[in-house]
Amino acid sequence: MRLPVPDVIPPASELGRVHVVGAGGAGLSAIARIMAQQGVPVTGSDDQDTPFLPALREVGVPLYPSYAAEHVGDADTLVVTTAARDDNPEVLEGRARGLLLLPRSAGLKSVMAGHRVVAVAGTHGKTTTTSMLTMALRAAGADPAYAIGGVLAATGRNADAGSGELFVAEADESDGAFLVYRPQAALVTNVDADHLDVWGTEAAYREAFAEFVATIDTAGFLVVCADDPGAAVLVRVARDRGLDVLTVGTGSGLDWTVTDLVISELATSFTLRGHDVSVPVTLQVPGRHYAIDAAGALVAGMQLVDDAPGLARGLGEYTGTGRRMERKGEVGGVRVYDTYAHHPAEIAGDLEAARILAGEGRLVVAFQPHLVSRTRVFGEAMGRALGAADEVVVLDVYAARESPDPTVTGRLVADAVPLSSEHVHYVSGLDDAATELVRHARPGDLVLTLGAGSVTDIGPRVLALLDDGHEEHL
Repeated sequence: MRLPVPDVIPPASELGRVHVVGAGGAGLSAIARIMAQQGVPVTGSDDQDTPFLPALREVGVPLYPSYAAEHVGDADTLVVTTAARDDNPEVLEGRARGLLLLPRSAGLKSVMAGHRVVAVAGTHGKTTTTSMLTMALRAAGADPAYAIGGVLAATGRNADAGSGELFVAEADESDGAFLVYRPQAALVTNVDADHLDVWGTEAAYREAFAEFVATIDTAGFLVVCADDPGAAVLVRVARDRGLDVLTVGTGSGLDWTVTDLVISELATSFTLRGHDVSVPVTLQVPGRHYAIDAAGALVAGMQLVDDAPGLARGLGEYTGTGRRMERKGEVGGVRVYDTYAHHPAEIAGDLEAARILAGEGRLVVAFQPHLVSRTRVFGEAMGRALGAADEVVVLDVYAARESPDPTVTGRLVADAVPLSSEHVHYVSGLDDAATELVRHARPGDLVLTLGAGSVTDIGPRVLALLDDGHEEHL
């Protein structure tokens, strides 16, 4: 459901009683939690249980496990997920009563009131980078408010109101939400075509990032991870507006350069150099893309607080975000990880990191394509990226908010994997995928599940099957 953004978005303190439709989602749960911490009376509903709901219960938000008109109660305002259907009874009730209806973007903007907003945008890596910047600022004593699209491992939450003036927000471009926030500062990780079901063309998608840059306060700054050509284009756009731009990456001629990069099975280390300053950083996560994300976060952090060592220490304390190369467990020498990667570039980056984690073991993966529209455009590229694994299990498309299309299935991805047929397996369901993964995994291997849909439920099933098999051999 696409609701219009009001011309004037009141601060959360002026919304009265708020009911959140779709409170279990990453974005809506963050809004509901911060509202509750700010003293706003909040209720919520969702027809699915999610990892984000415990953090709402923790702050006393009453939650309903279904959608019904009576759940609106005496609310004055509804904040509504884009996943809500047009016939959602709570939205219909709100409209019938003339309540203020806010889309996710406006809801987040309302809780940003009174803060200095730092928005992290990009096709890939924005959840990780937002998390890293949050950890860095917390270690430097800033205690920012934050809203992230995943559960931050260090806090067990995806949002907090904080006590400082800063608000670090993951700025999602999928539905144009990032055009609403008008931040004082921003960071762009990369720009790579996605969400073409919303934007229509790659050119329109890229133009949206130029529009995002135009929303940044000219008294603020923009950090650009300039190794990425799509992000690098924004440097000229920003400077033409008179915005202070800082470039970071591994290339030459940048304001800040990542040097001495070393990646091992357990860590990533590098030195950030620029302006006669050298800052050593060691991360607890392996991967070149994590180093770039951390460098961008560090550059942004140094513009906000004067404590580079503290910021670097915070990056070193970052242990991950839910569904971003998240370790699920190990049984019988087989390690199981889960990641949200659903775009070819994300798949390639996470498989590169997983290969390092696997060490001498093999990489056994299961991938679930997300959205019919994305699979139609990128399915073959997804398959090619999966070729970096040793064994590949492909599921059918997770349609999410879209209707299935019999001409666009997971077979499109499976057929494009550049491995021999005995190493590519196309299955229909989660249980079949778990069985296939266990059939091929051996001690020392790393099993990785990838995708933005229900594929995340496979990891626990794999561990249970491995445990059953392990017990049989004891």
